[in-house]
Amino acid sequence: MWLVALLSYVVAVFHRASLGVAGPEAQERFSAGASAISLFVVLQLAVYAGMQVPVGVALDRFGSRRLIVAGGLTMAVGQLVLAVAANVPTAVAARVLVGAGDAMTFISVLRLVGAWFAGPTVPVITQLTGILGQLGQVLAASPLVALLHGVGWRSTFLGAAAAGVLVAVLVLATLRDAPAGVVRPAAPGMAAVREGLTATWRESGTRIGLYTHLVTQFSGTVFALLWGYPFLTLGEGLAPGTAAALLTLLVLVGMVVGPVLGRLCGRWPLRRSTLVFAILAATVAGWTVVLLWPGRAPLPLLVVLVVVLGTNGPGSMIGFDFARTWNPAERQGSASGVVNVGGFVASLLTILAIGVVLDLLTPGSSTAYDRDAFRAAFAVQYLFWAVGAVGVVRHRRLLRARLARDGVVLTPLRVAVAARLRGGVARR
Repeated sequence: MWLVALLSYVVAVFHRASLGVAGPEAQERFSAGASAISLFVVLQLAVYAGMQVPVGVALDRFGSRRLIVAGGLTMAVGQLVLAVAANVPTAVAARVLVGAGDAMTFISVLRLVGAWFAGPTVPVITQLTGILGQLGQVLAASPLVALLHGVGWRSTFLGAAAAGVLVAVLVLATLRDAPAGVVRPAAPGMAAVREGLTATWRESGTRIGLYTHLVTQFSGTVFALLWGYPFLTLGEGLAPGTAAALLTLLVLVGMVVGPVLGRLCGRWPLRRSTLVFAILAATVAGWTVVLLWPGRAPLPLLVVLVVVLGTNGPGSMIGFDFARTWNPAERQGSASGVVNVGGFVASLLTILAIGVVLDLLTPGSSTAYDRDAFRAAFAVQYLFWAVGAVGVVRHRRLLRARLARDGVVLTPLRVAVAARLRGGVARR
């Protein structure tokens, strides 16, 4: 069941990322500048983020199988429209459909993980789901680019639409929402839905999950989804093959890091925010060095940056683990939907802001963006890092105060680690 659900998520990520690696071809096909291409992805992500809470409510009501099928078919229609699109409005409509279908997939798969696994295994499988799903990015980074150059725009996106239909049929035929014998609770009425949403939002465990997702996810998403490839090729002067290899490396790093973070979250559940801050610090430091480097950054430094960005996706999954452990089972769908809003809202705003800055700093309608323009554009990330960090700190304090009232007091991290290394028993 998990493998079938995972395949649906891989294809969703492929659809999501397909326009990013086709950015230069899209600009040529639609005669559009950076701001217009940004708008394609921004609207896609805006639809994705805006649908998370309604999809979460629908998920609690109708189950994962129905939503994954509906999402897969919607994305396939979006890719079909993009294949035949000849102007910007049609292409925008296509990406809106992709965003709508994408919105139905990931949190539906997460709910399946909770239904088919239990205990400390859940955070590990959750991480594996998020990371292995990024194989869709690998498919977009290399095979899709090769197809674009080989058979052209229309055939490439028609093929993507066909792949989406095939996976939706597979899900419909084989996927089940829960093991045999598990009785689904009755669907809640609208009054109960409203009360559940209010309780979900008021829960600090949900909000720390949202801000965790925001602060750890958006930089890697922006890089992988749209602006990383142009930055590496136009700003840093790398060959297209080298840039594609770096995007693949980003995914592979996440595949290694994700299970490690899952094990750490299962073993040290009250130290998850420490992992969040470590990922944030490494990401900010990596970008700061690259952006301040005089001239084009050397390839080893860009490799380090990509390796750091590879931890962003696994880091954002910690947000869902916060929501899972602080919300009851009947609110898991809506809680995951709220968390998923954070990173994607930050991503879409960052993508749009980068496109606007690039156009402002580039003469006329040229797409030959130089490194200085990219440097200024990527600096907008610091605002969102600050917002996310403040949110995590605030709600961590509220949660720790609640734990203290219940008699759970955390020792300083260095003391806990030292005690464990000595073989002692430390409070976690």
